[in-house]
Amino acid sequence: MASRQKILKRLRQLGFLGFLFFLIKGLLWLLVPYLIAKGIFN
Repeated sequence: MASRQKILKRLRQLGFLGFLFFLIKGLLWLLVPYLIAKGIFN
C-alpha cells in the first residue's frame, strides 16, 4: 500500500500546482486587458 500512498501524494501535488497555474493564468487574463485599457502597452 505504500506505492498507493505515493501515487495519492503525487496527485495532490499535481492538483495544487495545477490550481496555482490556472489561478495565475486567470489573473493575467484579467490584468492584461486592464493594462491595455489604461494605456500602458502603447
